[in-house]
Amino acid sequence: MSTFLLGLRLLFGSGRGNRVRFFLMVAGSAVGVACLGMVLAIPGILAAQDGRKAAREANCPRDDRRGCLDADTAPLELHLTDPFGSRPMTRVFYAPGAFSIDPPPGLKKLPGPGDVFLSPKLHEELKKESGLTQLLPGRERGKIGREGLAHPDELFAYIGVDRGQLKDGSPVTTFGQPYTNDETVEPSTLDIVRFTLAGVVLLPLAVYLSVCARLSAAARARRLAALRLIGLSKKDVQRVNAAETVAAALLGAVLGLGVYAVANQLVSRIGLPGFRWFPSDGTLSMPTTLVCLFGCPALAWFAGVVGARKAATNPLAVRRAAPEKSPAKWGLLPLLPGLGIVAGYCVAGATGHVPRDTSVSSILMPLAVVLIGVGIVLSLPVISRSLARKVAHGSRSLSLGLAMRRNEVEPGGALRVATGLVLVVYAASLAQGVLIELDQVSKNTSPVQTYSLQLDGISQKKQRAFEKVAGVQGHLVEARSWSNLNLEEWQHSAGILIATCAQLHRVAPMTKGCVDGRPTRLLLPEQPYDEASRPGAVYPFHLYGQGGQRRVVEMRVPEEEIRYRDSAAIPIASSGDVLLPPSFFPAGFRPEGATLVLLSSSQPSTVRAVLDNIGGVDPTAEVVTPGVVVTALQQITVVKTILGMGMVLGLIIGVAAYLVAATDRAVERRPQVTALSLLGARPRTLRAVQVAQVVLPLAVGLVLAVVAGKAAESSYLVTGGGQVFWDGAGLPLLLACALGVVAIAAVGSLPLIGRRIDPELIRRD
Repeated sequence: MSTFLLGLRLLFGSGRGNRVRFFLMVAGSAVGVACLGMVLAIPGILAAQDGRKAAREANCPRDDRRGCLDADTAPLELHLTDPFGSRPMTRVFYAPGAFSIDPPPGLKKLPGPGDVFLSPKLHEELKKESGLTQLLPGRERGKIGREGLAHPDELFAYIGVDRGQLKDGSPVTTFGQPYTNDETVEPSTLDIVRFTLAGVVLLPLAVYLSVCARLSAAARARRLAALRLIGLSKKDVQRVNAAETVAAALLGAVLGLGVYAVANQLVSRIGLPGFRWFPSDGTLSMPTTLVCLFGCPALAWFAGVVGARKAATNPLAVRRAAPEKSPAKWGLLPLLPGLGIVAGYCVAGATGHVPRDTSVSSILMPLAVVLIGVGIVLSLPVISRSLARKVAHGSRSLSLGLAMRRNEVEPGGALRVATGLVLVVYAASLAQGVLIELDQVSKNTSPVQTYSLQLDGISQKKQRAFEKVAGVQGHLVEARSWSNLNLEEWQHSAGILIATCAQLHRVAPMTKGCVDGRPTRLLLPEQPYDEASRPGAVYPFHLYGQGGQRRVVEMRVPEEEIRYRDSAAIPIASSGDVLLPPSFFPAGFRPEGATLVLLSSSQPSTVRAVLDNIGGVDPTAEVVTPGVVVTALQQITVVKTILGMGMVLGLIIGVAAYLVAATDRAVERRPQVTALSLLGARPRTLRAVQVAQVVLPLAVGLVLAVVAGKAAESSYLVTGGGQVFWDGAGLPLLLACALGVVAIAAVGSLPLIGRRIDPELIRRD
């Protein structure tokens, strides 16, 4: 305890400059802990949202034979999710039963027939989009509370209807499940987010906190060496040094948690693009708070012990400013296996041997990313010293020679300034690869959009209304022949399209040779032909009509054929399907299991208008939109927002690390700069020396970061299973960022040289 108190007394009694550096360490630690809190809060936010989703899911006690025990008398619920632009809109239809049940979270009572309860965001959208009234039939009776919503921007509605309108509804007796099947971010995708945030934020953050803990390292080392020479033991010297760093880190951690609490309140209310949460969701849990509160001081303690090792073991060398030892070559050790892994994946992708074992890749890729990041940090002193020695030996320039000799003697000084910026460029390349993979998944390349509606239980009048919905360009009916599922042997079935030639041309304009009133086989050149649909084969179709009438009609596969080419990215027909005219079946009858397929433009506004108009015909109709998995699009939006936030945090950390290290280096270098000025060096020469000292090792690090980052990005794309392996389009942007980093570092080095010479700095030294 006495050594700890001694460290604190030395801290506050060693001049104003040391106190300024102490508060700079506190501010730096606060920024780092605030960023760490933001990263660690993301899993808690997602878990809170999924918990509220699970609490509102319908439930009914079941057994193995009867299913739901109260299926005949329990209330019914129908859960529909439709795309509203690129966001999901969830509608829950509720019909009362023979007994009442408790309402789900967020509601004081269940809606009766004709009642509607809306989320606050959907209430706002209803005022803007009048077409939504068709999807939300009834009178609004109130809003859903936050307990029943995953996040403030969720589009959610409870709609009360009569029991006869929910023929496809499921019985419900209670609300609440142990987990939800509609996660905000799927576990596999969440692993990608964690992996990326570790490279984009946590790795630069560790370097940044280490930089903050090593502020004024040279001045403190000389002071610690003096304490060692007057009799303090090695452990006591390390404790004295750790007292200052731990005190600054602990105070900064407390301040950083306060900064995060304020930022959480502000950002959660303002919201990020596609991602909002309630302020309570972002409150850090106790384990997370302890990690932030004690993790930063622990890292500071370790950095303080390591920083005091030289002063404790060889104090005379510190006091006499003996040359530093050459950096150990083992710093290259983590970089080599990391580059080996990513190079192997790149070669596998280039030769067409794309790895299929995702379990191995899920371990090797994060390991390679971490090894490369750590390797870049540890190998920079080795590479910089070797390069400085060669340049200084062959250079005839005074400025370049002085700069390289300083880097050769003290390779870690300039690298403290450069490391944070180097890691920012490396992390940016890695995040770019993740965004490319997500863009491949979310990109809609089809010019048209299809909508599928099951016709069982839908009247002929509603079917005609669906076909005439505004925005629909074409329509047809799909069905398959009847198969006896009770037989042990599997039966073949034939697919049919029920449409006129005009209807077929609206769906597939490139089809030629169609003759109205004649059954015809469809041949798709790019698909293998279905051998079950051979000419002359006979297949039965079970038909049903109004009033429950039943008929069986047999179809003989015709000899005639036409070449069919689908204009949509998702084919409507298969090679071997039979085109049947509507007159083939008796009037008023349709095949069982038939599906109505509608076609429209894929413009988001058109898709939304068509869905609104379909809801106007029957708001309880379940519409399938192939190619538009709106929940997946929502997940991708959330992931992109989180990664964007991570990149912003990484940029803040990198710039903060540069500012902190550059300021500290400016203070430490003043005695040497003053000495050179007294020896006659011109300010222009000194500025050139300072710029070269920082720019050259930074340029080496950036080249290494760009090469390693692009290799890691390409290997990630290879293992991701997408179609894009080599991101040539992103290279100019990455190089532009690297040049911008060099320019910032060069400009930041100029203030080191002032116009006023203070000989007092040398006397004190």
